[in-house]
Amino acid sequence: MDRNRKNKSDKTAERILAAARTVFAQKGYNGAHVDEIAARAGVNKATIYYQIGNKHSLYADVIHRVIAHVARGIADAVSRETDPEEKLKAYITFIAAAVETNPDLPPIMMREVASGGANLPRVVIEDIASILGILFGILEAGKKQGIFIETSPFLIHMMIMETILFFKKGSPIKDKQSWLPDALLTHDKKISASLGEEVASLVLKAIKK
Repeated sequence: MDRNRKNKSDKTAERILAAARTVFAQKGYNGAHVDEIAARAGVNKATIYYQIGNKHSLYADVIHRVIAHVARGIADAVSRETDPEEKLKAYITFIAAAVETNPDLPPIMMREVASGGANLPRVVIEDIASILGILFGILEAGKKQGIFIETSPFLIHMMIMETILFFKKGSPIKDKQSWLPDALLTHDKKISASLGEEVASLVLKAIKK
């Protein structure tokens, strides 16, 4: 394949994946149809099967590309710090930023949590495991230094993820309630601007000796 054809193929694949992210976020795995994804991407179904594969392959690629990228970013951010507390802050703030820049991911992942991971691809589970491995290393280092208590990395990760995801997805519902006190709405808007730091502060308070 010459360079021009390869570039065109790559652009088509990216267009398909962007369309798929939107459809999966809106309708979930079971509600999404390849026909709709093809129409959004401006291609036919045969192009999707040729470029990426079937619906499950498409779903796996959509989530894997984002989470694998996030895993690499977390590893890089954490490696720049030396203190376990600062490493944990870097871990949490990077995740919060990733959720902010990938708005299609939260609804997809929240559906998977609700369904018990019914359609979660193996490659994505491996991506998540690599992220948990980073957190395990941080917590173990902090425990050995007498900074953190003994705790479960999975539980801490769930605290981080669910707090961030539910805050991001629940805030629009709360903001529509005009009867709520202004003080509450104003305070939460301030939190939204520094969500990663707020969550990091809460988690550190929970696990520090």
